[in-house]
Amino acid sequence: MKKWTIFFSLICSLTVKAQIFSSKPTNWDLVGKPIYVSDSEPTVVKKAAELLSEDIERVSGKKSPVVHQKPEKDFVWIGTVSENLHSILGKDVPKKWEEYLIKFDAQKRVLVISGADRRGTAYGALTLSREMGVSPWYWWADVPVKKKSNLYINANLQIQDAPVVQYRGIFINDEAPALSSWSKEKFGGFNHQFYSKVFELMLRLKSNYIWPAMWGNAFYDDDPKNIQIADDYAIVIGTSHHEPLHRAHDEWRRYGKGSWNFVQNPDALKEFWKTGMKRSWNENITTIGMRGDGDEPMSRETATELLEKIVDQQRQIIEEVTGKPASETPQLWALYKEVQDYYDKGMRVPDDVTLLLCDDNWGNLRKLPTLNASPRKGGYGIYYHFDYVGGPRNYKWLNTTQIMRVWEQMNLAYEHGVEKIWIVNVGDIKPMEFPISFWCDMAWNPEKMSLENAVKYPSLWAEEQFGKSYAAEIGDILQRYTQYNHRRTPELLDAKTYSLENYQEWEKVHADYQKLKYRAEKIKLPAEAYSAYFQLVLHPVKAMANLYDLYYQVALNHQAHSKSYSTTADYAEKAKKAFEKDSLITLEYHQLNGGKWNHMMSQTHIGYRIWQQPPYNIMPMVYTQNGTVKPEPISKHTPQKAVIHKREKYHQFIEVDGYISIQASNFSKSNGNQWKIIPELGKHGAGVSTYPTTLPASTPGGDSPYLEYEIHTYSSGPVTLTCSFAPSLNYHFTEDGLQYAISVDEEAPQVISLNKEDKDSISGIWNKWVAEAEIKKTSTHQIDKPGKHVIKFWRVNAGVVLQKITADFGGLKPSYLGPPETKP
Repeated sequence: MKKWTIFFSLICSLTVKAQIFSSKPTNWDLVGKPIYVSDSEPTVVKKAAELLSEDIERVSGKKSPVVHQKPEKDFVWIGTVSENLHSILGKDVPKKWEEYLIKFDAQKRVLVISGADRRGTAYGALTLSREMGVSPWYWWADVPVKKKSNLYINANLQIQDAPVVQYRGIFINDEAPALSSWSKEKFGGFNHQFYSKVFELMLRLKSNYIWPAMWGNAFYDDDPKNIQIADDYAIVIGTSHHEPLHRAHDEWRRYGKGSWNFVQNPDALKEFWKTGMKRSWNENITTIGMRGDGDEPMSRETATELLEKIVDQQRQIIEEVTGKPASETPQLWALYKEVQDYYDKGMRVPDDVTLLLCDDNWGNLRKLPTLNASPRKGGYGIYYHFDYVGGPRNYKWLNTTQIMRVWEQMNLAYEHGVEKIWIVNVGDIKPMEFPISFWCDMAWNPEKMSLENAVKYPSLWAEEQFGKSYAAEIGDILQRYTQYNHRRTPELLDAKTYSLENYQEWEKVHADYQKLKYRAEKIKLPAEAYSAYFQLVLHPVKAMANLYDLYYQVALNHQAHSKSYSTTADYAEKAKKAFEKDSLITLEYHQLNGGKWNHMMSQTHIGYRIWQQPPYNIMPMVYTQNGTVKPEPISKHTPQKAVIHKREKYHQFIEVDGYISIQASNFSKSNGNQWKIIPELGKHGAGVSTYPTTLPASTPGGDSPYLEYEIHTYSSGPVTLTCSFAPSLNYHFTEDGLQYAISVDEEAPQVISLNKEDKDSISGIWNKWVAEAEIKKTSTHQIDKPGKHVIKFWRVNAGVVLQKITADFGGLKPSYLGPPETKP
C-alpha cells in the first residue's frame, strides 16, 4: 500500500482540505469509534481527547466515547510518544517542539494521534476537530458546526507538522469596559471558568502563550485555580512588558509597600518579585526589566545603568527561587517605548534572554535585528497590537487591522530571524476573531503563509465559518471593511475627516460603506449561522456604515448652516437618528443568543476630544436652523473628467485639472524581479514593495530595480510629486532611515528618506503618520514640455511600501485620500 505524507500547517489545511477525511466512503468511519487515552497522559492530552469526542458528537450526533483501556482494534489512540506507540509510528516519530503525527494504520485499523510533547498531542487531536467542521470559534463566536453523518478517514492518511515560531501568543488588554463587564456577569470575573474558555480557544488555534488580563486584574492572585487551569491546558503564562517576575501591576496597589522606585525602595521590590517567582510553578516565561508605575517611563533620562542593576538583581532572585542558573529559566526583556532607547544607547542583557522587539502600538515595527547580528541563545520576539489605549488616540471598538499589513510586517520580522515569540495585544478578544486567527495561523509557519496564501486567507476563513456558498463574497467584505476602517479609525473619524468640496470625497466614502452594508445584508445564511454572521461580519459593517452616515450628515449640516441653507435642520435630524441607531445596533449585538454577549460592544467610540475615550458616547454638535434661509442647490458637485484624445489612448495616466493621480500597483513596467504587489494593504487599496526584505540596499540609476509609470501631461514646468507609503518605521535605527528614489524621464534620481524625522515613534510627526495611516513625501521636478513622460520609482531600501503617487502642476486640491486615479 503506497503511503503519502503531508507536512502541513493550519493554513495548508485551509487550502488543501480533505486530506484527513475522504468525501467518499472508505472502510473506516471515525464516528462511533472509541478514543483511547492512557490514564498516565498529561491532563491537556485527556482534555483534547474529551474535546475531540464532544466534537464528533457535535458533527454526527453520535458518541465516540473516551476510554482508558486500549481496545484490540478499530479505535483512535491519542498519546505522547512512547515505546507502546513505536510499533505504529515507525520511523516517523515526532521529535520537534510541539510536533504531532496523525497516521492511520490500515492493517491494525487504528488512527494514531501522537505528539512529541503534551501540546503537540493536543494540537493533533484538535486538528481533526477543525478538519471535520468544528471552528475554533464555535463557542466564542457561535459558529455553527457542519453536520455530517459519517467521517470517513483516508486509508493512507499520514500528516506530520510542527510550529516554526516557538511561542505564539495573545495579550488580553484594555479590557474595560467591555470584556471586564462581560466576564463579571458570565463568570464572576477573570477566574478559572473564564480562562478555561480562553485556553480551549487557544489550543484550537494552536496558540500556546498568553499575557492575561491586567487592568485591575491579577492572574495568579484573583483566583488560585487560575494557575492550575493554565497547566491543565498546557498554556504558557507570562506577564506584560511592565510586570516583572510574574507580579501583576495591580498587585503592587494591593500589597506593595512604599514607592515603585528601585533607587528608593529596592528591598520591598525585590521581596515583591520573589513572591511572584515562588508561586509561579507552572510553565511560563519570566518578564525582566522595569518601567515606571502605571505603564509609564521609569525616569525622564535614559536610566541604563540603573536598569542593568535591576536586571542583575532580578536574575539573582530567579536563581535563588528556582535553584538553577538563571539561563535555564525562559525570560524576555521587552524593548517597549522608551526601553528601546536604553538598548539603542548600549544596554544589553544576557544572551539567554529573549529580546522582545515591539511595534509602535499601531502595527508598525520599530526595531528588527540587523542582518549581520550575531545569533542570540534567547532569540528575538515581537510584541504587536490589534488594539491600543494611548496616543494619538485609542482604538478599541472594532477591528481596524488589515491582515495584509500584518503579513507584510510579520514577514519582515520573520525574514530578519524573529521566531522565538510572537505575541499580540487583542484587547477584548472579540471583535478581533479574524485577525487573531490569521496571527495564529501565520505564526505556526510563516513560510507557508506566503503572499499568495495570505491573499486567499479571508475567503478560506469565511468558508471555514460559513461554508462555500458565500465564502468569496464574505471574504471580500472582511477585506473591504478593514480597508475602510484603516483609512481612519472610528475613534479618529469626525465630520472634518473628508472633504465635501473636493473630489466628492465625503460622498464617495459614505457610499462605499452603504454599498458594503447592502452587500452584507444581502447574504442569506441558514438561521443557525445568523449569530456568528452578525458578530463576525454584519455588525462591524452595519455599525461603521452608520457611523459614517452620522458624520456625513453632521458635515452636511455644518456646510448647510454656513451657507444658510434651509436643509440645515434636515441634516441635523438625520444625524440624530444615526446617533440613536448606533445604540440600537449595539443592543442587537448584546441581545444575541439570549444575551450571551451582553456588554461586549459597550466600548465608547463617539465624541473623543483627546486621546482617551469619553465616559459615554457624545452626540456631535449640529445646527438646527438659521434665521434667514435659502434653498440648497440641487447639484453641489460637478465630476471632473479628462479629455482623452485618440493618440493618447496608450498613455496610462492623464493630467486632469492640473494633477495626475496614480495607484502604485498600476505601474507600466517593473525592472528587477523583486517587486511584488501586496493587495488589500493600506487606505488606498494595495501596496508595492520588494522581496526578499533581506537584500542589501540598491544604488538608484542604471539597471537597478525600479517601477515605471507612463503619464501624459498638458502642462510643463515645475511639478510636485507626492508619494504615499505605508507608515513603516526606521527599524534599523539608521541616520537616514529607510530610503527610496524618484525621477522623471532621464533626470538623476532624487534619494529621499521615508522616515528619518521620527526619533522615538511616540511623539512628533509619528502621530500624524499613524493617525492618517500613511507617510507622504514630496519632491520637485521639471517637465520640459507637454506630452508623454515617465516617472520612475527606484528601490533603495527594502521595507518601503509604496501606495500612491500624485503629480501636482498647481491644480491639486485639499482632501484626505487625495484625488481618484486619473486613468482613461
